[in-house]
This record gives sequence, structure tokens and C-alpha cells, in this order.
Amino acid sequence: MTIQAIKQRLQTVRYEEWEAVRAELKDDPRAGVQTLLRQRERQFKVERERKDDYAARSVFEDELKANGYVRIGGVDEVGRGPLAGPVVAAAVILPEGFYHPGLNDSKLMSPSAREVAYRALMDEAMVGVGIVDADVIDRVNIYEATKLAMMEAVRQLGEVDALLIDAMTLELDVPQQSLIKGDARSVSIAAASVVAKVVRDNMMEDYAVLYPGYGFEQNAGYGTKAHLAGLAEQGITPIHRKSFAPIKHM
Repeated sequence: MTIQAIKQRLQTVRYEEWEAVRAELKDDPRAGVQTLLRQRERQFKVERERKDDYAARSVFEDELKANGYVRIGGVDEVGRGPLAGPVVAAAVILPEGFYHPGLNDSKLMSPSAREVAYRALMDEAMVGVGIVDADVIDRVNIYEATKLAMMEAVRQLGEVDALLIDAMTLELDVPQQSLIKGDARSVSIAAASVVAKVVRDNMMEDYAVLYPGYGFEQNAGYGTKAHLAGLAEQGITPIHRKSFAPIKHM
């Protein structure tokens, strides 16, 4: 078999076939074949590590399923800290057997990886999104606004058996578990963090067109140097949080 043919075969070999194929080729004297084997072995190692990591971050979901819960929603929010824009929450129920390599806390993912994961989640999972704008944040405070956004996201899911929530407890008659840094510990919460992040970033990009000069497309409403310069030069916009410093002193 030519090296090119072996390369094509190794590209399509499944993990469960790997040991047999490796045993067949391990004594091939050609350096090119041995290089291909090492490359494929490294690829499988990365895939195994990703699957092991994904399984480790599915333990909370697995425990709930073992106790009879089926529709398990992960809940997270994005946008508690910015000076402008809404707080956005998402609630996600992953389908049985769902696996997306690299799905993690949205802050640890690149924009392109988040976008790919977001599309997969919107296509395959049950998703609810809650959005609470700056006026409500100013009226009830950011903590209460975050809960409102989360509860709206859960409401959109319809019937849910249990919730895994990132560092929050909601006034809902649903069994729930609050997990500190839950977006890094639970795949369901990670999924919610990705949806919330992509939805909010897209909104802030739209606001950047409506309110130019603040850098919303880059800072997502956080108090960067460019954003503060825009405030000093142009003043506040309707999407700014007037209860947040330094805006409340302007």
C-alpha cells in the first residue's frame, strides 16, 4: 500500500478501529508511514482528552438523570458588569447524547468557536433567552435584573425538571442547584453561557451602528478607555445604565 493510500485510510479510521490498524502498520519500515501513525495517535489523544473533559463536566447532569430528572436546564447570564446594554440570560436543555468538542465557559472560547457552538446549540438543543434592558436594571438593580432575565429564559423552555444555575438561585418551583463557576463545571451551563454571550455580543454590535463613537462593537459596553472617551465627548445614550458609576455622576 502506498503512503498516500495509508494517509487516506488513517484520515477515516475510527477510534475503535485504531488499535488494530496501528498494530498492522507499526512495523512498516517506511519513515513516512511511522510519521503518519504518530500524527494520528496525537489526534486521537487530543480527541480522548476532549471527550474525557466533556464527560467530567457532565457529572451534574448525569447525577440528576440518575435520580429520574430528564429535562435538565443549564442557566447562565452575560452582561452584569458593563456600563451599557442589557443583561442577557440563556437556559439550555441539551439533547441526549449531545457532544460538541470544545464547548466550555464562553469566556474561554474564541469568537469563532463560540459561533460554531452557538449554531449547533440553536439547531439541536432547547433554548430560551431572557433580555432585560438598562432601564429595568436601573429600576431594580443588576442582581434582580439578572434573576428576571434568567427566569424569562427558563420560562421559554416550557416544562423543565431541574435546573443547574451559575451562582444563582431563582424563585421558581423547580429543583435547582447553584454552582459557583458553573460555566466551567457544567456543560449545560457552558451551553447557556455561549448562547447568552453570542446573543448579547450581536446586540452590542447593532448598538454600535446606532450609537457610534463608544466602541460597543469591541467593548460590548464595558468601561474601556474608548468607551469612557465616548461618554466624555458625546454623553450618555438610552442604553447606558444610569445607576452605574461614572454615569450616575454625569
